[in-house]
Amino acid sequence: MVEEAEAMTERAGKMLAYVLQHAVEGDAASVIRTADEYGYKYERMMHVGDMKGEIVREVVNELAPKVILELGTYFGYSAVLIASVMPEGSRLLTVEFNEKNADVARQFIQFAGVDDKVTLIVGDSARVIKRLHEDYSVKTLDFVFLDHWKDVYKRDLQLLEETRLLHKGTVILADNVIRPGAPEYLKYVETSEWYQTERKYSKFQYTDEDDALAKSVYFGP
Repeated sequence: MVEEAEAMTERAGKMLAYVLQHAVEGDAASVIRTADEYGYKYERMMHVGDMKGEIVREVVNELAPKVILELGTYFGYSAVLIASVMPEGSRLLTVEFNEKNADVARQFIQFAGVDDKVTLIVGDSARVIKRLHEDYSVKTLDFVFLDHWKDVYKRDLQLLEETRLLHKGTVILADNVIRPGAPEYLKYVETSEWYQTERKYSKFQYTDEDDALAKSVYFGP
């Protein structure tokens, strides 16, 4: 597990170096395009990627959320993508467990010129969720993007329910529900009367392998 985490951080660092060399500083679209170029040419990274990323853009544009939570920053790709299309005055809080990944993400987000829109929180997602009201003055969330450990998707969604961070109409978008998969989470959101869920089919980042995002609209009590 430790070796895998170190390898992921090393890959993120290599990608960051490529972006710093080839992208236009302060241009979020250029930063995203350059990260995608790296993913296709050199190494497939563990983030949402360009094809599923387009679905994320569409959802954010359609919803126009004011308060956004992302669980799983990694090196900051989806944080930059979301921040670049969210409405003026919106807040994005993104949570990363690994401090070394967070260090890379800070540089990536700052280079893209969206650091004034993004609050990067380092810590365990469950602990952070329980402190969002008190520590970050979050009343409720309009949009939640899940892209961290798949086996805690369901746990963290239920924590969001318990802490009353969801309101009627909150949209939850979960990545990788087919590959590598999040079966417990999918079963929960597809069978619960509190959610209206649809699968947004696409491809696993930088491959031809099938994957999907699950878009769920919350209608709970």
